[in-house]
Amino acid sequence: QVKVVESGGDLVQPGESLRLSCAASGNHVSIYLMNWYRQAPGKQRELVATITSSGDTNIADFLKGRFTVSGDNALNTSYLQMDSLKPEDTAVYYCKAILHYTGEEFWGQGTQVTVSS
Repeated sequence: QVKVVESGGDLVQPGESLRLSCAASGNHVSIYLMNWYRQAPGKQRELVATITSSGDTNIADFLKGRFTVSGDNALNTSYLQMDSLKPEDTAVYYCKAILHYTGEEFWGQGTQVTVSS
């Protein structure tokens, strides 16, 4: 079983930066990849970023240039760096970990990011 915990959400002003963390723990095989999603009120959950255990990363096109994703070597932790935040970035941000071999998926509980003046 894997426990996934996001942290770092906060209330910030437009133009500020924030870094979210996603930590996976438990007795598990290695993690293949981590995804970051977000869900704003009344909207569908959308994919924000992906990082694989080999270090490959991808950011949603509409966020490129402002968001970056990184992780430790074992991909037990990933980080979502968010710069030049806008009010439309307000959402609950979720992390999902996918295991090697089994493909099992584990979600975190989410962390709230609010961008407002």
